[in-house]
Amino acid sequence: MTSTTAVSPGRQASPLGTLAVIPWASDPDADPGQEPQVPFLMVYSLGDGRDGPEAGAEALRAELEKAGLSVGDKVTDLARETRIPVTLLVEAEQAALTLPFMRVQCPVPPQWERAAHQTGKVYLVCSLRPWPEAVQGQPVDEERLRAFIGDESLVEQSAHAMVPVRRVRT
Repeated sequence: MTSTTAVSPGRQASPLGTLAVIPWASDPDADPGQEPQVPFLMVYSLGDGRDGPEAGAEALRAELEKAGLSVGDKVTDLARETRIPVTLLVEAEQAALTLPFMRVQCPVPPQWERAAHQTGKVYLVCSLRPWPEAVQGQPVDEERLRAFIGDESLVEQSAHAMVPVRRVRT
């Protein structure tokens, strides 16, 4: 997996700093006949905002709450909460995520795209906790990803949503 830069709105000028996104699936080695994998997409900060990582986390919380997403263990189903302006287009091994404060397109593995199309949704995690080690464009091995997402405090420090998958109509 490789993290992709999402937004770097004048890193020195913005309290958010650089936001990045990384995709992964619940079980990339599952047999094709089994239950579909759960595709995940995580937005996180590098913690390099104008006023430091803590201020960046609070700025991100404010943006998420302004959009209608809550931080904590509640998972918002965006197929039902249509007033929340979050969209996800998945085509050609690319995921294009739009939130009110950012737009990003990131490459996704074929099995991730297949899982997204099979389930019709992606589990989105927006972490308030910075992850400065997961630098844009650099590979993130499975062990490092598991260590970051496996930390119990991450649930409480993130917004969680099930985002419907859109496709290009032909």
